[in-house]
Parts: sequence; C-alpha cells; structure tokens
Amino acid sequence: MSCDVQKLREDFPLLRQTMRGKPLVYLDSAATSQKPRAVLDTLHTYYERWNANVHRGIYEISDLATQHYEAARAAVARFIHAAEPAEVIFTRNATEAINLVARAWGDANVKAGDVILLTEMEHHSNLVPWQLLAQRTGARLEFIPLDGQGRLDLAAAEKFFNDRLRLVAVTQMSNVLGTINPVAAIIRHAHAVGAVVLVDGAQGCAHIASDAQKMDCDFLAFSGHKMCGPTGIGVLYGRKRLLEAMPPFLGGGEMISVVDWREFTWNHTPWKFEAGTPAIAQAIGLGAAVEYLEKVGLDAIHAHEDTLVRYAWEKLHELPGFRPYGPPPDERGGLVAFTLDDLHAHDIAQFLDQQGVAIRAGHHCAMPLHKKLGVAATARASFYLYNTTAEVDALVAALRKALTFFGIETKTTVNV
Repeated sequence: MSCDVQKLREDFPLLRQTMRGKPLVYLDSAATSQKPRAVLDTLHTYYERWNANVHRGIYEISDLATQHYEAARAAVARFIHAAEPAEVIFTRNATEAINLVARAWGDANVKAGDVILLTEMEHHSNLVPWQLLAQRTGARLEFIPLDGQGRLDLAAAEKFFNDRLRLVAVTQMSNVLGTINPVAAIIRHAHAVGAVVLVDGAQGCAHIASDAQKMDCDFLAFSGHKMCGPTGIGVLYGRKRLLEAMPPFLGGGEMISVVDWREFTWNHTPWKFEAGTPAIAQAIGLGAAVEYLEKVGLDAIHAHEDTLVRYAWEKLHELPGFRPYGPPPDERGGLVAFTLDDLHAHDIAQFLDQQGVAIRAGHHCAMPLHKKLGVAATARASFYLYNTTAEVDALVAALRKALTFFGIETKTTVNV
C-alpha cells in the first residue's frame, strides 16, 4: 500500500498557502502536524450542531455530544489496539499523560532506593516529571546510554535491570535523532524484573503502527496535534488493572461518584481521570483524525516517510558542512536533525523562512541530549504523509542559498 501524496495534499487546506511570497514548504510535523479537512469539518460540525457538555445533560444534543465523545475514545482504543475503551484516558497532551502517571501511579508505587530508568534521548516531557517524582520519593534516576550513532546501548544498560528497577520510561521515537527504539525488547527486560514501562509515543504513534498489546507496554502516552488532530487533546493508554488501582490525578466534577462535605468516592475508569469539562470538540476531532490515518494506513505512511528520509539523507549529504545526528535512514523515522558548517541553527531556520521553507531550530526540548551531542542547537526537517520529494529539493536548494548568503566555503560532510 502506498500514499497518493498529491491527492492527500488536497485534504490539507493550509498547504495551499504561500509564505513570504513563496509556496509553503512545511517541514515541521514533528512539532505539530497539519489538519485534514475531515478533522476541520468535524470540529465545525460539533460547535454548530452538538455543542453541549457530555455525560450530564438529559437532552438530545448533550446525548449526541456524549455519543461522539465516547465514539472517539473507542476509535483511539481501536487505533492502538487497547483491550477496551476504558483503557483510554483523554488528557491535554502527552506531557499531561506522563505527569498523570508520575503522580497517580508513581507517588503510590515508587519509594526511596527504587530506580527509574530513562534514556539519554528523552524529550523534557519524559524527563522532568520523573525528576520531580525522584525528588518527592528519594528514587534514583538512571539512563540507558547512546552509542556513537544515536542508538540505545542496551548492553550497557543490563546492569539496571534488577530488583531495584521500578519504572522504565522510554520514547518510541526520538524527536531529535529520529531513532526508532526497540521498545518491545526493553519492555521484555523490564517485565522480567517486575518493572512497569511507560512508552512516550508522541513521535511514534503518528507515524508507525502502534499496538499496545503486542508492544506489551503498561502505559502509552501521545498527543493528538502531532497526528492530524486538534491541539489540546492527548491520550494516556494504561492497563486497566493499573488504572483501577491508581487514585485520581485531579479533583472536581465528572471524576466523582458520590460527594459529601468531608469525603467523596471516585468514578469508574476512565472518567475518574477526566476531571471537569473535558476537551470535547478536540477529542471528537482526534477521533476523526484517527479514522483519517486508518484510511490512509500507518504502514503506507511509514513507507512514504522512509522514502522521503532516504531521499533527503542522500541530497542533504551533497551540501558542504552538512552534519546529521542519529542513525542511518533504515533505523530512523521521518526526520533529520543537523548542523550546517558553522551556521547557527536559528540562522538557518530564519533564512529558510525567507525562502518559504518552515523547519525547526533549537534544542527541541531535549537540552541534555544536545549537551551530549556537543551542540547548543540543531536544525530539524521533519516529514509526514503530505510531504513530497519536491519539497525536499526545495529544502536543499534553500540551504544552498543559505551557504552562499553566509559565505561558507566547501567542507567535507561529517556523519555522527
């Protein structure tokens, strides 16, 4: 199965516009993806026809809103192969989902002397919540190191898989290196010593088929806005037995069953974790995004991105001073983070903006990783189902113009 990219591009209105008087080349989907018409229409329809609170109103449009909201939960459960919709909790984003686990599961299960195992490539959202948990409990943070090409060195991490290990939190795919991690193998090692595993799927779930049951993860967090859905909606998948044993994360309406002056009983899973009025429109929009991605096919999307990143890898290596970070194309997802000779990443991105090419520049919320790489910032081009090889050519042409503009002499390319 393959993507008909030109036909798919017709579904994304934003891609038709110009930037700085030039056709927009959007290469920042790792930060946020564009939204297809099916999602935009769903949001419009909700506000025009079903705008009411869920689970509470005994009238028709409230009932319709509830039906669509819970249908979106079922769609997400199907998308990640959860055992049942009750294992899907709606959050604001992946960051909140991870913080929910750190608080509701971590505070109840992690104690002084326990080990929390992360990796050296984690986004701040899968680092800082565990730092806070370690500070609260006296647990110790350890890290799976990287090898010279941005892969996890599992052999060097074997010493951490023992009876002190309580939790492993690992990214499915690095937002800087593009590395697709062997999460199933990590989960097997962790479960063998009784540890729980959270997978940060913010980058992975949008691009590769993610089966929570086959993966055998205990928790999986991801964001809607990176997978053609609206902003303000994320997902926490959790094993039902773990979710049922966890106390609520936030208190208020919806997450309760009975409330008295001095005590309350909480609602059933998943609603005990969805305090207050939820992001109803956003959740329904995410349901539409999931259906859109399923129609295209995650395998087709991944294959298309693989073609793009291989093409980009070849073309970018023709540039003088090009230095990529991370493994070769056959071990990475659809993004390339790089430096270009002596140019600062921000200067590269600003120059490309003038050429109508939108990329990311900075530490990409991964400051410790950039410190390990020995660079303050990288430029990052990231691809999705709607990108084309012609847009890769536009990226390379703009970078050549940048080199000329800044007067950079030709140097040999370097691989990391």
